[in-house]
Amino acid sequence: MSELRLMAVHAHPDDESSKGAATMARYVDQGVRVKVVTLTGGERGDILNPAMDLPEVHGRIHEIRIDEMARAAEILGVEHEWLGFIDSGLPEGDPLPPLPDGCFALVPLAESTERLVRSIREFKPHVLTTYDENGGYPHPDHIRCHEVSMAAYEAAGDYRLYPDAGAPWNISKLYYTHGFLRKRMQLFQDEFAKNGELGPFEKWLKDWDPELDVTANRITTSVECAKYFAKRDDALRAHATQIDPKSFFFTTPMEWQQRLWPTEEYELARSRVPATLPEDDLFAGIDP
Repeated sequence: MSELRLMAVHAHPDDESSKGAATMARYVDQGVRVKVVTLTGGERGDILNPAMDLPEVHGRIHEIRIDEMARAAEILGVEHEWLGFIDSGLPEGDPLPPLPDGCFALVPLAESTERLVRSIREFKPHVLTTYDENGGYPHPDHIRCHEVSMAAYEAAGDYRLYPDAGAPWNISKLYYTHGFLRKRMQLFQDEFAKNGELGPFEKWLKDWDPELDVTANRITTSVECAKYFAKRDDALRAHATQIDPKSFFFTTPMEWQQRLWPTEEYELARSRVPATLPEDDLFAGIDP
């Protein structure tokens, strides 16, 4: 097995299309095998597209999201696997309500780790992408996705752990995805102003939490993938219950995005091969 392989681990269907999708499409185009592992079915996701807010959709949200994920995977050209856990939902209120019984965030870490280890040992990825310790945002499933990914990265190569989950496999590199960056939003907002338009990021920038800027300082790797931004957007729109085609995701003209910010950003969090930073390739230093 000499071809390069990339595994992207995500909490819910649609996460793969909003975080690193253009990177995956680029690598697929280069002949890399790419697999998305979705930990939950998104059963408790809200309907965020008003056009899909229909009674018949509410009753079939899980089934519909399965179909949406299949379409997005087809657009990106990636392989896909459901790990089979139940969406925890995003708790709201003060105080926060308890998480529902049986949801992913409450499954014992060893159980969810074993399932991901089994997938890793079967696919044998050289690179794994996931979320940082904050989950990208504090959804319980995103935070648990980080915990499970890190545990599986360490366990997959250890023959003593989960011996019934396949032959050991060491992943060479693990990355965190970093997408929502203030500098990127400000760049686009300024471009709208130059063209006499009111940009969509004004409120985001006004309410920006300075703590988030710490993330930007952790970026090690920028992958040029502007050619695949349109494919990323098509994959996003495939998740019709979750993505309003009139939302801010699609407001910035494609030409501006490709010219002003043609990359997707990552943080090299673990590596078993020598790395020279900064990088422009997730597979830098890997000899399959």
